This record gives sequence, C-alpha cells and structure tokens, in this order.
Amino acid sequence: ITRMHFRWDWLCLGVLIISSVTAEIENEETLDADVEVEDFDKQPQEADVDRDKSSLEVVYQTPKPSGEVYFTETFDGVLAGWVLSKTKKEDTDDNIAKYDGRWEVEELKENTVPGDRGLVLKSVAKHHAISAMLTKAFIFNNKPLIVQYEVNFQEGIDCGGAYIKLLSSSDDLNLEYFFDKTPYTIMFGPDKCGEDYKLHFIFRHKNPKTGEYDEKHAKRPDVDLKKFYLDKKTHLYTLVLKPDDTFEMLIDQSVVSKGSLLEDMVPPVNPPKEIEDPSDKKPDGWDERPKIPDPNAVKPDDWDEDEPSKIEDPDAVKPEGWLDDEPQYVPDPSAKKPKDWDEEMDGEWEAPQIPNPKCETAPGCGHWVRPMKNNPNYKGKWKAPMIDNPNYQGIWSPRKILNPDYFEDLHPFKMTTVNAIGLELWSMTSDIYFDNFIICSEKEVADRWAADGWGLKKLVASANEPGMFSQLVTAAEDHPWLWVLYILTLALPVGLGVLFCWPAKKTDEDIDFKKPDISKPITKGELKPEREELEDDEIELEEEKENEGTAED
Repeated sequence: ITRMHFRWDWLCLGVLIISSVTAEIENEETLDADVEVEDFDKQPQEADVDRDKSSLEVVYQTPKPSGEVYFTETFDGVLAGWVLSKTKKEDTDDNIAKYDGRWEVEELKENTVPGDRGLVLKSVAKHHAISAMLTKAFIFNNKPLIVQYEVNFQEGIDCGGAYIKLLSSSDDLNLEYFFDKTPYTIMFGPDKCGEDYKLHFIFRHKNPKTGEYDEKHAKRPDVDLKKFYLDKKTHLYTLVLKPDDTFEMLIDQSVVSKGSLLEDMVPPVNPPKEIEDPSDKKPDGWDERPKIPDPNAVKPDDWDEDEPSKIEDPDAVKPEGWLDDEPQYVPDPSAKKPKDWDEEMDGEWEAPQIPNPKCETAPGCGHWVRPMKNNPNYKGKWKAPMIDNPNYQGIWSPRKILNPDYFEDLHPFKMTTVNAIGLELWSMTSDIYFDNFIICSEKEVADRWAADGWGLKKLVASANEPGMFSQLVTAAEDHPWLWVLYILTLALPVGLGVLFCWPAKKTDEDIDFKKPDISKPITKGELKPEREELEDDEIELEEEKENEGTAED
C-alpha cells in the first residue's frame, strides 16, 4: 500500500510537470508561428532577411523583376511616369466633379519596413485619378496575363475602392484626361461600401457583330472577404488570366475564386441561340388553371354560413373571489398635482391611473364575462371543391425564334490590348496604401516579386503581432463569453490536480482494515489440544484413501 501511494505521488507529479511543459511548448509554438512565412511557389532558397530578426533589424532591398515584365512599380524612388488626371467626372456636381484627390508616396504607418514606400490615397470624399503607361503593351495572344499588387487599408475602410484598371490601347489615349469613362479592358481589385465586401474582376468584351463593348462580371467569391478590409494589414491581390479562357483570383497567394470566362461571367459572354418571340402573344382563350371549382358541387342543406367561429363557453363559472365592484385601474393616491398646473389652460387635473392593488390577490376585477371557445358548429363560407381542369393547357410562353444578335466567341481571352494602368477611385476613408505593381506572364516571376516585397511586409507584421495573452484578452473584449471558456479551461486542470494529488484523510475503517492482527501468546495447555486435532485430521485422511482403494478393487 505504501508503494501504491508512492506511485500515485510520482504519477501526479509527472502529470503536473507534463502539463507545465506542454503549456510552455504551446507558447513557444505560438511565438514561432508569429514569425512563420508562407513558402512561395518555386521561391529561391536564399533569403535577403534573417527570419529571426525583429522588424527593426530588417534590411530592405527594392524588388527587381526576375524575368520578362510588362510593368513594375515599387514607389521606392522618384515617382516617374505617373500622370495625375486634370479632367472632371461627368454627370456629377461641380463641387466634387474634379479629380483633385491628393496622392503621396509614404511608408506604412504600422509594421513599417524602413526604405519601403508606397502610393497612398490621402483625401476623403474626393475623386482620385492617376495612371501610367506600361513598359510595353500586353497583347492577348498565347501568354497568360498576371496582374499583382499590394493594398493596405491603413484606417480600415468605410466606403471606397482600391481596384485598378488596365486601360485599352488606343491612339487618342491621353493620361491627363483619364476619368471614369476612359475605355478599359480589365478592372480588378477590392471594393467596399456598407457591409458589401467585393473583389472585382470585370472585363469589357467586344461584340463581334456590333462592335459595342459590354461589361462581364466574375461571380462573387465564396469566401468571407471582411477580414482583408478591416485588419489593417498589407494584402496581396493577384489576377491570373490564361489563354485557355480560365481565370483565378488570389488574395495572399491563396485562390479565392476561379472559373471560366465562357461559363462564370455575368452576363454570359455569348448570347443564347434562341430567344422568345417578342411579337408572340397569348391567345385570349388560353387556360392556365390546373385546378378549377367543381361546377357540379352543391352546398349541403345543413351548411350554416352564419355560425360564428367563436362562442361563449356555457360551462364556464366565475372564479370564487372575483371582485365585481372593483375597477381594474384606480387613481394613483401618491400622485400630486404639479405646482405649475393651470386648470384654465390645462383643464381639471386628474391623478394618473395605476393597476388596482386589490386585484393583485384576487382572480380578477370588474364585470366578469364568460371566456370564448371554438364553435363546434362553425364551418365558414362554403366553397366548391377543386377538381382537375379538363381544359388546362399549361403555362403559356412565347415561342422561340433564332436570336438575330447571336454570336459565338470561343476565346474571350483575346481581349483588347492594354498599354496603361490607372487608379480611378472615390473613397470616404483616407490612407489607402498601394505598392509593388507587376504585370507579367510567368507565375514564377510574380511569386519572386511577391517574396521580395509583400513577403517581407508579412514577416515584419507577424514579428510585431502581440503575444498569446494579449490576443486572448483582445478576443475576449470583442466576445465577452470567452471569459467563461478561459476560466473553465484554467479551472479544469487545477481541479483534476487537486482531485488526484491531494492526500485523502484516513478514516477509522481504513485504519482498522490496515491494522495487522496482533497474535496472543499461546500456552502449552492451549497448544496440546490443537496438536491433537491435527493428528486426528491426518488419521481420517488416511482412512479415506484406504476405503477408496478397496472400492476400486
């Protein structure tokens, strides 16, 4: 028993040590997770930054493209090539029509990477427009189009966008007159107003028959986009268009939406082959009723439509103690007429009514009325039963005719060439940060560009994340019910430790059970009868064996 007690002590001590070590390991894993960086596709093994260093020790180098590109911009040097719009927005009040929103090149407010700067939208409730020509035009032929850039809503976002436009190539394109009606080929990026969080992908498709352009919108992503707009972190937005007429939208290098340009755009690229004939009209005698009242049905003679649905319960009895002479409400005896009450102006003052206190202990007060119950004889207004309509012709629809505007574009990827990029935005929130634009055709080039720019920002932001305790407290401030979970989580191991490790009190029964029997001294007189009894038992056993042997013979 002493050995078992010893083992229990060691077991409990081991459980407590393991619990402490596990908690410490989890804390260390959390700290390590804070500075973990996502692996990029085909990312080079060499890193420009020591991952164990804090954000204050990061050495930033301006990203450089590792392959063929059509446009790049880091905003780290002189803002060359970007043109501010000098025009006005049409169909808008003159007070706000001008594109006079201010832009600045600045570092991030939080999680700053020294030397890394971006383009920042600074004005509130103003129109902003800025654009730049591509290094070389992108022609939609047999290479993918990859558009990628960073956005940080440094002050959150109430209502506004952070999308970009790839402007259609044309001889008369003048960036000083870039505005909302300037023809574009692709519009891509985040947008939010109210509680509507969007990620736009729109392309303008040219009708091969009429030459007119129609906007085609990608279906909304199925993921919740809210956190990307409100966490005040830098996020990476990527659009990939492929020559096989498919597309992908990614946030932080994770796919949030993908589909086909032929099947997943609204409205569809290709119109239907057939349409309803607009000149076709439903015949006057067309019967669309599947059921009709039975014309041969007759109301039964005993059907009384005048019976009410409710009647007084004749079996009801007034409860004993009902106070017939007491009103349900009485004047408040504690109320006093206000000093400024003018009976000539306000009329005769009356105390406000309160529930009669005598009625609180009684079944009721006032004139007793029998309660109502359902009338068993009530049938309501008689209606003929419904039967199948023998003349039913189905739901009429116009006949189909060939669509005179039908066309079939099997490769909508072949869009209008783009040769400029622009931001044309309105926002009710300032300090929207843009950085590290790249337009290319190779995923590896875009991934390496992201690793050198956005990857570094992500590393710094992760290193500056608050510790586990601060995160738990912050979460509980938003969701107070988490305090109950925290308390239970802490109380459970403590309770189990007390239950199994606290020494139990020894009861009298345990003492009696564990107490060894103390043998009494045996005298020679007592020993002799016991020895004789043993000898007699041995004799009896020998006789039994002899009898068994005789029986076998």
